[in-house]
Amino acid sequence: MSEADGRRSPAAGEDERARDYEELGLVAGLEIHQQLDTDSKLFCACPTERREPEAATRRFHRSLHPTESELGEVDAAAVEESRVEREFEYLAYDSTCLVEADEEPPGRIDEEAIDVSLAIAALLDATPVDGAQVMRKIVVDGSNTSGFQRSALLATGGVIETPEGRVGIDDLLLEEESAARVGETDAGVRYGLDRLGIPLVEIGTAPDIRSPAGAKAAAERIGMLLRSTGAVKRGLGTIRQDVNVSIADGARVELKGVQELDTIDTVVAREVDRQVALIEIADELATRGASVGEPRDVSAVFEGTESSVVGGALDAGGSVMAVRLAGFDGLVGRELQPDRRLGTELADHAKRHGAGGLFHTDELPAYGVSAAEVDALREAVDAESSGAAGAGDAVAMVAAGADTAETVIEAVAERATAAIEGVPEETRGANPDGTSRYLRPLPGAARMYPETDVPPVDLDLGNVETPELLTERVERYREEYGLDAGLAEQVAYGRRMALFERLVDRGVDPTLAAGTLENTLTELRRDGVPVRGIDDERIVGAFDLVNEGELTTEALPALLRALAARPDRSAAEAAESEGLGSAGEAEVREAVVEVVERNEAQIEAEGMGAFSALMGECMGALGGSAEGEVVSELLREEIGKRS
Repeated sequence: MSEADGRRSPAAGEDERARDYEELGLVAGLEIHQQLDTDSKLFCACPTERREPEAATRRFHRSLHPTESELGEVDAAAVEESRVEREFEYLAYDSTCLVEADEEPPGRIDEEAIDVSLAIAALLDATPVDGAQVMRKIVVDGSNTSGFQRSALLATGGVIETPEGRVGIDDLLLEEESAARVGETDAGVRYGLDRLGIPLVEIGTAPDIRSPAGAKAAAERIGMLLRSTGAVKRGLGTIRQDVNVSIADGARVELKGVQELDTIDTVVAREVDRQVALIEIADELATRGASVGEPRDVSAVFEGTESSVVGGALDAGGSVMAVRLAGFDGLVGRELQPDRRLGTELADHAKRHGAGGLFHTDELPAYGVSAAEVDALREAVDAESSGAAGAGDAVAMVAAGADTAETVIEAVAERATAAIEGVPEETRGANPDGTSRYLRPLPGAARMYPETDVPPVDLDLGNVETPELLTERVERYREEYGLDAGLAEQVAYGRRMALFERLVDRGVDPTLAAGTLENTLTELRRDGVPVRGIDDERIVGAFDLVNEGELTTEALPALLRALAARPDRSAAEAAESEGLGSAGEAEVREAVVEVVERNEAQIEAEGMGAFSALMGECMGALGGSAEGEVVSELLREEIGKRS
């Protein structure tokens, strides 16, 4: 594969290797980030609902730079981030204020967010701290307009039980969510401020996890506890899992942004595979006496090249920089994870510093680079070809703007040097397939310092109530409401659990409420009906019409469909407009008699055996304006008169 364009090589095996994780010394821990469903943001009164980028009412730009901590230190991750020159564009909305723009000091920390966080702490069996001191955590990737994220420690020392064993909870923090990355600009990155400031809990486990399955089990347990509060946001992006992974001869690596719970075990397993492969490569490099040379400008080698990537960079006034990787021949193309090699790791660093990728001699000649150019490239950096032992040199090269190419090749050389040592500590981004890519160095304590704009908060523990667990709620729904096991679990774990309980409190039949919320709405959504646009108040209004006898249960799907089409109408307005009112007994009997009279011959021949066919015809004639039980009773009565 060319590390420049991301195309797949024909080589490596795809089979997962069985691992003895205990023997490898696997140690893992989780950081779960969950948005809270509060009325207001953490440090202002703005709502926590999201907006579309097109709804922006204002745009402004910033450039961010790392600052020293209170100890005079600068965080390494922030320093590397600042090496990439970018300008950040921010979109403000009707739902954002000057706090998000960092043009006004933050207000006091939101009390509702604290209450929800303390309820979560209770479920985790964690001990709250006496007072919450808000801290600043330096972040210069543009996701915070201020250049830092505000965070407060609320509880420590919890524990959860999982099928894979007990896992400690080190800490629970209440933080402000970052701005949402919504696009790229010519100068950098575009962010939306609608997400910035949404309250977020971060739960960090102890390094007690010893297998991929254990990581997944712990995340599932924490996820269930969070949803048990009924006060967390749901949907893609509202919860993120980060995983810290190391093995005995490897290093601690933080894998950020695991979106899907079902992939956590794959992410951990593939990180173990990566570290094992890097250790094997380091051992082989040691036997070869490997080293990394000084970067050189090799632009002259490629004058008149047929490579579009290299030629395009030179035509634009750029340069080609290369570095000798002594003893690396055949190892740069070694696979670490499915379709990711050591060369891909080097390319990650190249891309991080502004290049589209890189080429290396384990994949050349190819992509327009000729064999003669490869020979000339080797000669230009004093690289030796493989001998009988196959321990020759490799060469990595990058074509880009002159300044960029020099910065990039230095970053590539640094990563190659780290490969000689083994597994570097770093922060990586999780890919959808369970592999990962380089993001930045691991952050350190130098990025934290106290927030001076927000006063400390004494925590009031007197009103903290431990929420009912979802597992307990399922059993209660079965026992108290008579729901079957499947429907009870659907409702308890579903997004409309609070609405279900509200409906039941208003006298709605539990089975009808559960079936409508979990099955009918799902079926309508699959049919393309935009049911997410129906708010809870209109759904409550629809069930109120049923309770008042103004609407039949059979007409509920039609009313919900009508409300989805015109969410600005009330349930009563939609029912009247669509003619979905409940028919009186006289009207129902008249419709039943008409059906019976049309089918007298069938009734005479079959008697009550004609009931099923005629029942469907009656319900169709009434168009959902009558309850099935009423129609059934009247139809049986009319058939009985004629048979």
